[in-house]
Amino acid sequence: MLILGIDPGLQRTGFGVVDVQGARLGYVASGTISTLEAPRGDLPGRLKIIFEGVREVVERYTPDCACVEIVFVNVNPQSTLLLGQARGAALAALVMGDLPVAEYTALQMKKAVVGHGLATKSQVQEMVKRLLQLPSLPGKDAADALGLAISHAHAGASFAALEKSATLQRRQHAQYRGGRTY
Repeated sequence: MLILGIDPGLQRTGFGVVDVQGARLGYVASGTISTLEAPRGDLPGRLKIIFEGVREVVERYTPDCACVEIVFVNVNPQSTLLLGQARGAALAALVMGDLPVAEYTALQMKKAVVGHGLATKSQVQEMVKRLLQLPSLPGKDAADALGLAISHAHAGASFAALEKSATLQRRQHAQYRGGRTY
């Protein structure tokens, strides 16, 4: 099974493709889609570059599924909105390719790859290098994307099994406690 990981960013969107055969992980490809050549004020043009870049990766490697990092809320709301739009362009490209898409936070990815959620980018790069037996460190954005694919390789099967075994239902008795609605 080929898994495509996407680390969205407005300037650089990382991608990584991992081949999963049982418990074995194999490196297929990774890189970044850069919008640095586009004018800073041309948001639609930059989003188009991200969309087309992700579509090209999907067409070239024909993954079976994809996973994308969930946007975290920055101190600067404008930055969060711009990052969300870049993420939306990447998601739209994945959905246009008829791929099932899973989503993970940076914390979940770091815990799955490094072992703790406060890992640095260099620690993620080193562990991705070790797990995929790469000759050198991948770039920061590509390492995050590969880390997402690795996380999905480890956790995706468990989540799919849970989803098939039982549907989650809201617990009615816990909604009202002390006069408060949760």
